[in-house]
Amino acid sequence: MRRIVNTTPASHAESSLDVFDDDDGATVVAHRNAPDADPACLYGLIGDVARAGSDGTETNAYAIAANFMAYLSCAVGRGVYLPIGNTRHHARLFCLHIGRSGRGRKGDAVSLVLRIDQALRAMDNTFAPQIHRGGLSTREGLVALMHDGYRQNRQDVPAIEDKRLWVVESEFANVLHQGRRDGNTLSAALRDCWDGIDLKPATKSNRLYASDPHVCLSGAISPGELTSLMSARELTNGFANRFLMTWAERTRMLPFPEETPQAVVEQLARRTLGVLAFVRADRYEERDHLRMELSPQAQWRYAQLYRGELDDDLGDGIVGALLERRAPILLRLAMLMALTDLQTRIDVQHIDAAMAWIRYATASVRFVFVSAAEEAKLAKVQELSNRILTFLRERGQATRSQISAECFRGKVPKARIDASLEHLLVATPPKITVQWVERPVDAPGTPTRVYRLM
Repeated sequence: MRRIVNTTPASHAESSLDVFDDDDGATVVAHRNAPDADPACLYGLIGDVARAGSDGTETNAYAIAANFMAYLSCAVGRGVYLPIGNTRHHARLFCLHIGRSGRGRKGDAVSLVLRIDQALRAMDNTFAPQIHRGGLSTREGLVALMHDGYRQNRQDVPAIEDKRLWVVESEFANVLHQGRRDGNTLSAALRDCWDGIDLKPATKSNRLYASDPHVCLSGAISPGELTSLMSARELTNGFANRFLMTWAERTRMLPFPEETPQAVVEQLARRTLGVLAFVRADRYEERDHLRMELSPQAQWRYAQLYRGELDDDLGDGIVGALLERRAPILLRLAMLMALTDLQTRIDVQHIDAAMAWIRYATASVRFVFVSAAEEAKLAKVQELSNRILTFLRERGQATRSQISAECFRGKVPKARIDASLEHLLVATPPKITVQWVERPVDAPGTPTRVYRLM
């Protein structure tokens, strides 16, 4: 496939049109829509908050929902846990709102959540987490917000007992800028926070510690900044794939948006307080005191997704790297959905609502980081790969020439078949295997490649 025109500037999302040559020489124009979230994302209390903030305003409901989920995941603390194998998952979320400057309404998407927090504090301040909006620059600065205490000038500085910290980073580009500086370990510290690992001093001269951190983050960035600042380091060290990235822009144009009535804000705050009281979030010094579990039906549904859609091969490029942690993020989302229903059992509807967010994030990552032409090419490879799998199930095994002649009737170019076979061979786990078979003695020549299902 030869690209003729690439109309994508700094970010693929700035344009949804690519023109390229197909393998048969035909000119193809690839159009695509911006990501469209499933209404199933707006589950229960999360959906009610989102709709309250978007009604009568330009703010995208799904952006509000993502920020509220990050806030709520922080407020519930790490007393609630879900054991998967030897790992105890807590409902910690890092959410990143992607939208063009002036159209994303990124600041408005967090405003209602801050009003809910303010109303909640007026009802019972002990349930509300610490909020930091001043920006992050260093690991030491992050640790200082929830340290275990230290000695300064012969005086003991008492520890910050409540380790719940919601970071609102309206200029997430700043975090990426800091990560590019030599010696800056902020991104490593945030990775540890997502994992729930103690933050220990990065240098011998610094004695600040923070044990059992429970940090959640709401970030906002434009697509151009994200694609230009995201380096190979953030991809290979697992920093970027800890974020639930969603594309969200204004859904309408209103010169005079309406304010959410205070009575509605207080009602939503009371319901939020009900969730936090259910999980005993005011007992933030206690760890892992409330166990969650998946119902048998939810286990079946999650296993189906884990072996199927969550295992879809996204390639070894940037999209695959950014979506590696879809499964654990889905579980954290499902935990949150169940808690809003005031239950510790995760049911099928919670898995499905969480999966709707995963699909939305997958579409958003592809929209921002992959051009329309590349998206069309990948879709074609996946289509041909599925046809090869069906053919091999019926036939058992086949050579490269048999696949071309019998499966595709000789109508698909060699390059496309090879790309599809490679796609199946490098899947995780591989979908097919290839073996070299020696020719008979009376038929000299190079060995034949035979493809079989795994």
